Amino acid sequence: MFIGHAAVALAAKPLAPRINLGLALVAAYWVDLVWPVFLLTGIEQVRIDPGNTAFTPLDFVHYPWTHSLAAAIVWSVLFFLVTLNLGKREALLLGLLVFSHWLLDALSHRPDLPLWPGSETMVGLGLWNSVPATMAVELSMFAIGVAIYARSRGGSLAFWSLIGFLLSAYFGNAFGPPPPSAQAIAIVGLISGPALGLWAWWADRHRGPLA
Repeated sequence: MFIGHAAVALAAKPLAPRINLGLALVAAYWVDLVWPVFLLTGIEQVRIDPGNTAFTPLDFVHYPWTHSLAAAIVWSVLFFLVTLNLGKREALLLGLLVFSHWLLDALSHRPDLPLWPGSETMVGLGLWNSVPATMAVELSMFAIGVAIYARSRGGSLAFWSLIGFLLSAYFGNAFGPPPPSAQAIAIVGLISGPALGLWAWWADRHRGPLA
């Protein structure tokens, strides 16, 4: 899932107004933001395999330290502890956003998410096996998330340009050619993740009047 994670961050933002949208997005995407580091170091592996599912050409061969259930819990607790200085409510929400990533991935992926490192039990409901179903679910979630955020925070050119970029990237991933290599995936992830967080931070700081 891609913009589904952004949808959750957008919808959750009004629950803790003191949290910047950039930080909320970083939390929602955190598992995927650290994943490129594990790919580049060879600790985790992904393979380009067109047809692996109908929606994505990626075969997630080995990624227990970022995408197992146990790892998601650990990352969530760490995020909570690191952000406690923002307030308990805010830190709890951010920790839950981190964990929401695993729940949405469990909905999307075929059974390739381990319960813990070394686990032979894999989880995944396989939404990605259907392109129409995947797009219906994600785009509906995204529309709801955008509406909730815009209603409570107002809009701006910076915000709507961010939304346009997320949609463009989503359709590009869905209908564009497969990535050339696992290394390319990791490098793009290392660049685009922080850039997306900074863009969202800027957009939240320059929001328009409340709707």
